[in-house]
Amino acid sequence: MGSYYDIDAILTDASKVPCSFELSVPGLGYLDGNSGGDMKQGTRVELPLWLGEMLAVGQRLGTPPLVTLDLPNALSQRVLNALKADSKTVDLRTLATHFYGLGARILELFEEEEMVEVLSDAFKKRAAEIADHAHNPRGALGEGAEFLRGLDEAERQLFRAAHDSAKAMRVWMGEMKKK
Repeated sequence: MGSYYDIDAILTDASKVPCSFELSVPGLGYLDGNSGGDMKQGTRVELPLWLGEMLAVGQRLGTPPLVTLDLPNALSQRVLNALKADSKTVDLRTLATHFYGLGARILELFEEEEMVEVLSDAFKKRAAEIADHAHNPRGALGEGAEFLRGLDEAERQLFRAAHDSAKAMRVWMGEMKKK
């Protein structure tokens, strides 16, 4: 997690992850839409990542965890396969607004070597495409518009930085030609 005040880190930790309750808990039924009821053992609910992590990891010595975390749908095997096939066609924003941040947080909790490879390869391939669109204004308006709509928040920041640097370079080159 980034800085305590980092809005992107806060929003990433608010992403919902599937959890299964390992114990019955009195009075927590409202998490499953059963106000006033109990949370039964084996019940699957989606909780914010920060809460699921605390309930899964925050166990006392010698006691079983209250919940077990599962991989979120945004990082399912189906999505990883799609990223391996052609990462540029996957709409990451629809899956999770902070897709790579969620992936990093999940990798802190799970040992998924394949996921590390797939996410880093996808980011590298998509970063090259993002840089191309940022330096070519026509690309962002034409075929690239659909791709750019599917960028997650980290990729959007990368696009803005690349676009602003390309614009500053054109301005500087224009000033140099005048001299």
